[in-house]
Amino acid sequence: MSPWCGRQIFAGALFIVLALNADLLLLAGPQSDASTTSTNRQNYTGDKACRACHSEKAASYSTTAHRLTSQAPTKESILGSFAEGKNVLKTSNPNLYFRMDAKPDGFYQTSVSASSGVDSSRSERMDVVVGSGRRGQTYLYWKGDQLFQLPVSYWTDLAAWINSPGYRDGDANFEKRVIPDCLGCHLSYAAAVGSPISSNRYMPESLVLGISCERCHGPGRQHVGAMTDEKSAVNIINPAKLTRDRQIDVCAQCHGGLRTPRKDPFSYVPGELLDKSFRPDDSGPAPTTDVHGNQVALLQLSRCYQFSPNMSCSTCHDVHQTQRDPVAISGRCLTCHRAEACGEFPKRREKILGNCANCHMPVQASNVIISSLKGMQARELVRNHWIRVYPASRIDSLPPPN
Repeated sequence: MSPWCGRQIFAGALFIVLALNADLLLLAGPQSDASTTSTNRQNYTGDKACRACHSEKAASYSTTAHRLTSQAPTKESILGSFAEGKNVLKTSNPNLYFRMDAKPDGFYQTSVSASSGVDSSRSERMDVVVGSGRRGQTYLYWKGDQLFQLPVSYWTDLAAWINSPGYRDGDANFEKRVIPDCLGCHLSYAAAVGSPISSNRYMPESLVLGISCERCHGPGRQHVGAMTDEKSAVNIINPAKLTRDRQIDVCAQCHGGLRTPRKDPFSYVPGELLDKSFRPDDSGPAPTTDVHGNQVALLQLSRCYQFSPNMSCSTCHDVHQTQRDPVAISGRCLTCHRAEACGEFPKRREKILGNCANCHMPVQASNVIISSLKGMQARELVRNHWIRVYPASRIDSLPPPN
């Protein structure tokens, strides 16, 4: 679950692991001072302009985890329950619990402490929802122009409120700062006030929620202007027409491992060398690479990638659609491989068909996205993108494909 910072530990999606050092949807908020350092946004036009000509793609994209990876807080976007009895998170500290409330002016998290026989509480509003909800969500709040992560998140597999990843169970911590690199994989833009790398101060009205069309296609104002005025077309960036390395860079913004920004993390433009905006991951791809946020590094370890010069993320993924069916993904494997060539085919036949992804890209637990509650741990489950032969014993537990 992502903060989980995309580049530092996530990419996809869900929670933000926040560290102290570490269509346009705008959030209203207090005005910031004039010392803002931000990427020039004049050439960006927003998703509404794209929908005018690309309505079908925009409609299918609107339901994807990328588009929904950050949202404004509503009863629909917040997945956790506010119903009495389901809106409380008890902790390992018998004197501390958290309560989630829906009020006329918004949605709140409140810590209630009864230490020393005196009740005390603190409430903060859920101002930004982070995570599509496929695996979970976390929530951010504004204090002036500063952005912080709230202590309670939602874990979809458990269908329950839970301590935010990286938070110590039994503490009421509202002070986790949200720095730009943490937002970079869950928002399309946020104008930082002060340092575009280390500050947690932003112009609240600048936030562009979700991953917009222009995060992958680049600024579109000239393209939209040319098409509107019926002038000679000005092409938008089509990632499919970039070289493989530059295609991979587009995805590696968030799925590229332990990168740190050289400058404003929102300054990268598709088609550029990603290393101009982010320092390379010095750890390099290795068998110990965690499954969370390192899809690119793991894919590059795969023989399929190394011996297929045209293979990229889009070989298996169409980001304009929701694609979660392992049987459909397995079908892409069979464009290059014959099922009969699999060593397990003679004895497993029907079980093999449709299970290429489940066998050769198993879902595994992350070692970095961990939430704890009353001595128990919940770990994010992510499909491993290192395509290879895993122990045959895994196959015995697979159900026949639907």
